[in-house]
This record gives sequence, structure tokens and C-alpha cells, in this order.
Amino acid sequence: MRAASGSMFGLAYGDALGKPTEFMDYPSIVHRYGPGGPRQLEGEPALVTDDTQMALAVGEALLEVRDPTPRLLEPVLRRRFLSWAASPENDRAPGMTCLRAIGALADGRPWIEATQTGSKGCGANMRVTPVGLVPGLSDDQRAGVAQLQAALTHGHPTGVAASELTAYAVFWLRGGLAPADLLAALRDRCDEQRKNYRGEWLGELWRRPMVDSPEEFIARGWDECAAALDRVATGLAAGAFDGDPCLVTGAGWIAEEALATALYCYLISPDEPVAVLSRGAASSGDSDSIACLAGAFAGAALGLGAWPAAWQTQIEYADRLFRLGAAWD
Repeated sequence: MRAASGSMFGLAYGDALGKPTEFMDYPSIVHRYGPGGPRQLEGEPALVTDDTQMALAVGEALLEVRDPTPRLLEPVLRRRFLSWAASPENDRAPGMTCLRAIGALADGRPWIEATQTGSKGCGANMRVTPVGLVPGLSDDQRAGVAQLQAALTHGHPTGVAASELTAYAVFWLRGGLAPADLLAALRDRCDEQRKNYRGEWLGELWRRPMVDSPEEFIARGWDECAAALDRVATGLAAGAFDGDPCLVTGAGWIAEEALATALYCYLISPDEPVAVLSRGAASSGDSDSIACLAGAFAGAALGLGAWPAAWQTQIEYADRLFRLGAAWD
């Protein structure tokens, strides 16, 4: 199936389709593309945003560090993030949280001092897909890497928890989990991990005013993610799938809403991958991040062959996407 390739390319395709619609309201999107949303890549190449660029940075760091530990992975992630920030191609309206945190990382200070502790923006989990695709990681490594790559820039517990859930959604779908079972599996993980603070990976991130313990800190993140997943379940049960998906599960600018709205867009029609991307792109919120995560889910489940073949040579960064997919397939 080449599921890893399918997921990475799906992420980039969704990002490219959502790029032109990110700052459009829903009526304007419908006027331009119709109610189904955009279904064709634009441009030669079809340009992506910082979502794909940073996912590539995380993925290439994991190619470099094959058996990740916090000590080995953090400096490589730092270097890759700094390289992205300094690139002339970093001109795709990147998030201010990432820019501020990476600017602080550039000073050489410990990441726990550089991270933006109040931010749970979706930049924490838009780039985490590769963590779900790398084979051979232990459960602690996969969860720890997902959390650490988020915490380098987004220090809010919900950014950390949502990133782990996003990685596991990709991991489970790639492993053959039925889409119909995905939401319950993610919801169970919220309950199971609620007070599991991964101190080896997060260090003293939890220490801040009005927080009495690491368990209290991380529980907030899992609780907010659980509430977002419950909104997905409610929306799916209602069965009214026309219109702006952000009205059901949130605009996606914050981590738990990006995950929830991407899941909602995917689970409406998991066997129709292009429709999944179009639905994510036809949204009034953070359309590129929503569509890229939805595409990562669809590609992990269906493989590379699910996407139009011509898109493989049209999408920006195809060579880097192929390299990562080939390594993990």
C-alpha cells in the first residue's frame, strides 16, 4: 500500500488545497470552488505552507536519529527547526508561536525556556505525522517524540496531548485500524494517559504558577482533547455533513480543534480521500492545517495509490516526500 508515502503525500496535498482558502470565509470558498471545495492542485509546482515544511523537518530529524531519546533528538530537531526558520522558502505565513520559540532556540537557551508556554496553536500537531509513520518505535518513544517535538515550541499541555493523539491516529490507521474504530481508540487513550506525565521527555515543563503537580498539568491537555473528540462524535452522529465543518468541531487554529476538525472531515467519508481533502479545504478556519491532517489520516489508511497519480509530480517537495515515504514503507 505504501502507506507512509500515502500519508506524507496526503498531508502535502491537503496543505496545498487548503493554502488558497485559509483566510477565506465559507461563502467565499463556496462561491469560488462550489460546496464541495477545491479538488484540483493549483500551480506548477503546487505550493504548500509551513505545515508541510515543518513536517518534513520533523521527518528528516527522525531519519537522522533512528533510535530517538530526548538527549539525541532535541538538538537535531532544534537544528532542523532553525534551518527552516532561516530558509528563504519560509515565506508561507508561518505561525508566530513557532517563530518566537525558534528565535529563542537560536540563542542557544534550553528549549524549556524557549517554548511558548501559553500556546496550544495547531503548529504543535500539524507537523507530527512522521512520528506516526516511523516503524519500530516503542510506545514510550512514539508518545515521547510526539510530545517533545510539540513542546519545543508549544508548551501548553493541550498542544502536547493533541500531538500525541494525532501521531497515534496516523500510526493506528497505517496499522489497519478501521476508521469506524478510530475515534473510540483515541478517546480511550485520553483516559488511559490522563495523568501520565512523561518527565523523561518533557522535563520540568509542568512547573508554572497555579499548577501543583505534573499530573495536574498534563491532565488538562488530555481533558481538553477528550472534549474535542466528543464534539466529533456528536457531529458524526448528527449526520448533517453539508456546510462549514468548523461550525461543528472548531476552526482549527488551536491544537485540539485542528485534530477534531480534521478527524471530522476524514470520518465522514474515509473511503473518498479527495473528498476528504476538499472538505477540509472548504472550511472557514485554518483550512490548510485541517486539510493536511485529514489527508495524512486518509493516506495512512489507503496508501499512496489512493491519490491522483499526476499529483505526485506536481506537488512541491515531492523528492523529500518520496524519500521519507520510501524509508518508512
